[in-house]
Amino acid sequence: MAHFNLRGQSIGPIDGVLFDKDGTLSHSEPQLKSLADARIEEAKRQFSAQGASSADIGELEELLVRTYGRNREGVLPDGTLAVASRQHNILSTATVFAQMGLGWPKALLMAEDVFNCVDVQWQAKHPNGHPVSMLPAAFTMLRSLREAGVICAVISNDTTDGIQAFLRHHNLTEMFAAVWSADCWPCKPDPAAVHALCAQLNLSVDRCALIGDADTDLLMAKRAGIGAAIGYVAGWHRSPDLTAHDHLIHHWQDLTLEKPSGQP
Repeated sequence: MAHFNLRGQSIGPIDGVLFDKDGTLSHSEPQLKSLADARIEEAKRQFSAQGASSADIGELEELLVRTYGRNREGVLPDGTLAVASRQHNILSTATVFAQMGLGWPKALLMAEDVFNCVDVQWQAKHPNGHPVSMLPAAFTMLRSLREAGVICAVISNDTTDGIQAFLRHHNLTEMFAAVWSADCWPCKPDPAAVHALCAQLNLSVDRCALIGDADTDLLMAKRAGIGAAIGYVAGWHRSPDLTAHDHLIHHWQDLTLEKPSGQP
């Protein structure tokens, strides 16, 4: 058990911390921006191949840009690309295709094909994976948690492979006792995901904190009865507009740990 201090003020004893990944631990925005652009271009290519007019292609691009939350500077932190799972992004893409006049079965098949084609292109371009940088001072916080005996886990809408690749790349694997991904059931933002992960770690939910950059994460945590729902807002070019947090941090340095008495 350790005590979290936010800018010098105690926010209570904590046995475990559940971390979101994208925008909380990882600086994912550059990668997501490239991914959005690749999916938009592939969708335009497939519609062009079916004889769509230039006006239709322009409308398709505009709809997808808004759907993904892609703007001039990068990606919106509360857009589907930043927050939602791959499957939910496929569904949102299919909805755009349906708005363009496709029947739902064809729209869904085309959305899946667009995503699969981009995956192949991405793998060819980045055969060893696309490295995503860590956010400043996150490693220092993780090391402090480990030294204090606090159990850490990742809860993310990324795939298990995607999470594990990020952890391996930054030599973080041993710092996390478990991973709860979009491949797990239930997945975020179901509060039962928090219960299941805490049960797996043999932790009481009310003795844990969840740190994330989206209200969906924070609401999920609070509905699950988490001890502290902590919003993190420094992971994007535009700070997320959070309302569901118990506490808010702008930099990892805002959060410090007070070790249990007797620990070195």
